[in-house]
Amino acid sequence: MAPELTQTPAAKSTVTITKPSPTIQGSSRAYVTFLAGNGDYVKGVVGLAKGLRKVKSAYPLVVAILPDVPEEHRRILVEQGCIVREIEPVYPPENQTQFAMAYYVINYSKLRIWKFVEYSKMIYLDGDIQVYENIDHLFDLPDGYFYAVMDCFCEKTWSHTPQYKIGYCQQCPEKVQWPKAEFGEPPALYFNAGMFLFEPKLETYEDLLKTLKITPPTPFAEQDFLNMYFKKIYKPIPLVYNLVLAMLWRHPENVELAKVKVVHYCAAGSKPWRYTGKEANMDREDIKMLVNKWWDIYNDDSLNYKKPVADTDADLVNLKPFITALTEAGRVNYVTAPSAA
Repeated sequence: MAPELTQTPAAKSTVTITKPSPTIQGSSRAYVTFLAGNGDYVKGVVGLAKGLRKVKSAYPLVVAILPDVPEEHRRILVEQGCIVREIEPVYPPENQTQFAMAYYVINYSKLRIWKFVEYSKMIYLDGDIQVYENIDHLFDLPDGYFYAVMDCFCEKTWSHTPQYKIGYCQQCPEKVQWPKAEFGEPPALYFNAGMFLFEPKLETYEDLLKTLKITPPTPFAEQDFLNMYFKKIYKPIPLVYNLVLAMLWRHPENVELAKVKVVHYCAAGSKPWRYTGKEANMDREDIKMLVNKWWDIYNDDSLNYKKPVADTDADLVNLKPFITALTEAGRVNYVTAPSAA
């Protein structure tokens, strides 16, 4: 049974999940993240894999990796129970990357995950995200929509937008009214693309790449592009499913930290594996608590992936007749292969 949906007073357009459905076992659904290069983001993905295990998610974590991810990092991910899928990079129109922030350009490669059609639904999570409560029930939201949490326009990274310039933010639209006389109708709701629920489809995948070829890049690269592409079917979900840390100091009245299920460590200086506390807002007690909370999961060896004993025994039992037959014909050196998932 799908979750019940209600409207919240603060944001009437936001979907509120009030009744999680029972967990459904199976692999037709999955979480997915993205990894590129040989840097330290692999730590974030390992932390995410362990976090999903801690909250007892019923679904696997697929890691879409670019060819430049080293073998050592791939091995680490497989050992943590991740399903590793190599994808080819996706680039915006030639000679136009200067319009997007350089470090976001590679994120267009995330569009490849729409090709993972062996899964009916997937929840995408950035590598700097941690899941602190089970969110499997999101998979039961009605089909045909794109679900994500609304973003905030109050940080300086948004200084190129009219929203930032006039002080308007969709997180608190009542504080500064949108000047319709000067700018026309208010902008469409805009989501943060660090977490979203979507349905992989080849038709959508092919159309995404086709549309990208005729769409000039903008500062927030694939996030702007996805907002444009899915504007008509986007459904907001509560910020507890993707707490962007800037909300703690920009809109504290909207945050109930004890109820947050997913934390997005995307503010400058907030990556737990790089944290020094010296950057702006990073010396806050709530930030320190959330960083320590991430490390508690990452350092917990009990959360390391363990292949189910039953699966190993079943493999050996099924192979016994085959091994016996070969042994009768001559000596057999049998080696158990490592798990690939």
